Order: sequence, then structure tokens, then C-alpha cells
Amino acid sequence: MTILITGGAGYIGSHAVYEFLDAGYDVIVADDLSTGSRDLLPPHIQFYQVNVGDQNAMNAVFKAHNIDAVLHFAGSIVVPESVENPLKYYQNNSAVSLNLLTQCVQNGVKNFIFSSTASVYGNNKNQLMSEDTPTHPENPYASSKLITEMMLRDVSMAHGMNYAILRYFNVAGADPKGRTGQVKKDATHLIKVACQTALGLRSEIMIFGTDYDTHDGTCIRDYIHVSDLANAHLLVYQQMIQQMIGGSVNKIYNCGYGRGFSVREVVQAVEKVAGCTLNKIMAPRRAGDPAALIANSEQLQKDTGWRPHLNDLETIIDSALKWERSQM
Repeated sequence: MTILITGGAGYIGSHAVYEFLDAGYDVIVADDLSTGSRDLLPPHIQFYQVNVGDQNAMNAVFKAHNIDAVLHFAGSIVVPESVENPLKYYQNNSAVSLNLLTQCVQNGVKNFIFSSTASVYGNNKNQLMSEDTPTHPENPYASSKLITEMMLRDVSMAHGMNYAILRYFNVAGADPKGRTGQVKKDATHLIKVACQTALGLRSEIMIFGTDYDTHDGTCIRDYIHVSDLANAHLLVYQQMIQQMIGGSVNKIYNCGYGRGFSVREVVQAVEKVAGCTLNKIMAPRRAGDPAALIANSEQLQKDTGWRPHLNDLETIIDSALKWERSQM
């Protein structure tokens, strides 16, 4: 059986590729390289440079392989851009997912794991989110992801496809073995931007919003190491396979550590690990940013036995710094 990873040449997708390869699975990748890089992947892997929303191209991929599961990472992810250009996000996230699901149904794919986001919860007074926290997306990026979640639910009911939705909190860090990391040049991820600033690749770091209802006025996020997140995908897939005999396995899982850090705290931690002081510029809030997002991931741990191994902010930052240095 083959695992198809869409967006597998991107940041999180490439880490999932290595996680599944290391576990002995047959993996193929489909990616249009609009934001990813073929260089992040091992040379021997079967790679298709296609837009996964192209139904003819994807039908050919499905026909060429006995695909047991699709891990769907492909899509656009920048919140402020989604506010400025919502149609791009409904096209690249929702419409592309619709076309991909169409091909999955037509080609008999049994298992689907979807890369979603904690942004679907929006601003919530509880701040600690469980999977049954009401969704209230604050931006088109989050809305486009929630639409795909709804499509998955309906497709599963109609066609019996098993699915798992993984709602990511803030993903950061890089492969501890140095095989892959973030390469997007105009990345907006806080830890990557801070690391680049520490290394002199950027002149300054912008802190967007200092008047949030948090302990220091800046946004609070739950930062999860990308390798721990990749491992969560592997364990979720293995759990899906084990339980298929008993019927459909349809679950939503939060992926985070259950502890939040403010923007100021993250910047201070980068300064500590890098041994320098960053040039910090205070700026107005960005559109669509909730004040705080922290994960309750008890369900993921209970169902799959997932346990994070890199649950330390300075460890996350250190791996990100090492990756950035390797790219200089």
C-alpha cells in the first residue's frame, strides 16, 4: 500500500514524508512547488509536480499506484494574505480539496488525513481549545480550512471514507537530523522570522499588536515542534488502519502541547538561544489574529499514544536556528 502526501515538498509535508519513510512506508509526493522545494525530499522518492486540484493529473497518479491513504498538506497558509485575497484561499484550499476528494472517491481511497488549523476556533474566551470547542473562524484562511473539514464529514457519510482532521497550533522548528525545514523566503512564522533576524538575514522583527487581552499585551500561541507533529500523523494513520475492521474512524485531533507563549516571550527566548538582541519594531495588530490559541491534545494522546519528545521552546528554537544557519 502507498501513502500519497500532497504538499509533501513543503515545510510540514516534507517532515511527514521522512516520518513515514523512516517507519518503512511506501510514500509518493504530489506538489506544484509553488511554495515548496524538491530539494527538501530524498532523491529516490516518487515525485509528481502537479497541482493537486488538477483532476486529470491526479487521476493519473491514483491509477499508477495502489494508494491506501492521502495526507493532504497542500494549500495556502498566510492569515493576513487571506484577508487581503480571500478568493485565493477559497481556491487553493477549499476548491482544490474538493477536486482532490472527488478523485479519492472515484479511485476508492479509504483513508484521508487532513492538515487543518487551530484558527478555526477563532477568538474564544476559554483560550484552551478542545476538539468540541465551537468553531468561529476569524479569517478566510480558517474558513477555507473549516469548509474542507465539512466536506470530509459529508464525503465520509456518503462514501465510507475514513478521515482524521488534525488541527495544528503553531508549528515551528526543523528536523533534528537536518534533512528539512522551512525554506519559504517570505515566511511569516514568528520563530523563523526571529531566527532570521538573529542571524542578520532580516534587519528587524515586527511585533504585531501589543494591546491584546493577555499578560503582556501580545498574542499567545501554543508552539509544537514540527517533528512531533509529523509523528502525530504517523500514529493517527496507524490507529486508523488498526480500527478499520470495526468501521469508519472519523476523528478531529488538536495538535499542540497545551502551553502557550506570548510573542514577547518567544522573541526573548530566541535572543537567549542565539545570544543576541533583536531589533524589535512594535506595529499595529494584523487582521484576523486571535488573542490566544492553546491546545488541549488529550484526545490525540488517548487514542494514539502520542507523546511529544521535543516539548521545549528553546529546543524548538535551537533546531530552527541550526536549519537557518545550514541554509546560509
